[in-house]
Amino acid sequence: MTISPKLISVQVGMPRLIEGSQPWTSGFIKTPIAEPLWLGRTNLEGDGQADLIHHGGADKAVCVYPAAHYEYWRQQLRRHDFFGGSFGENFTVSQLVEQDVCIGDVWTMGDAALQISQPRQPCWKLARRWGVKDLALQVQETGRTGWYFRVLTEGIVQRGMPLQLADRQHPTWTIAEANRIMHHDKHDREAAALLAAIPYLSDSWKSTLTNRIEKNIEPETRKRLNPAD
Repeated sequence: MTISPKLISVQVGMPRLIEGSQPWTSGFIKTPIAEPLWLGRTNLEGDGQADLIHHGGADKAVCVYPAAHYEYWRQQLRRHDFFGGSFGENFTVSQLVEQDVCIGDVWTMGDAALQISQPRQPCWKLARRWGVKDLALQVQETGRTGWYFRVLTEGIVQRGMPLQLADRQHPTWTIAEANRIMHHDKHDREAAALLAAIPYLSDSWKSTLTNRIEKNIEPETRKRLNPAD
């Protein structure tokens, strides 16, 4: 079956103070933009991150989330205010989910070319934004994570643009499979080594997998996932 994925919404936002019982600063809350935007090497025009240690940079220039997942979350969490950008993503895309895209894929939108670098690893900001303490964990456990693009060729992007697959070097290494190895089958060291060897995988994921393989060290995930910490 032929699919015709599209960029159905584009969202940007700069870091700002979010009031509440525990005020926090984040660029998580983003605004939909209908006008053309410049996509640079590390950011969309008008977008930014508060935590530059864990977010942003060349390997995480654009956060992508499948539109198909929002109906699941609306039903699962019994709320109707989820829409493109609700999970803090820059691009909300149609016709693609984690089983459809692979590490190293090159996708084009107009003159821009982007490459998939890693799955998104959800953090506590997602949970705090929606007042669901285990939401980041739910996203991780279900595999409905989305993914990150690095930018190979800068250019103008806009809502409604089609996405076209230009190159696929590692068809067996879908985002879904990468999530499985990272979060679920942690004892499969052979698969972890194969994943870490992909040259297009982000540096942070390579480091985590190498520590697992060579030192039997796993990252501390409690602070990333729990908004109370």
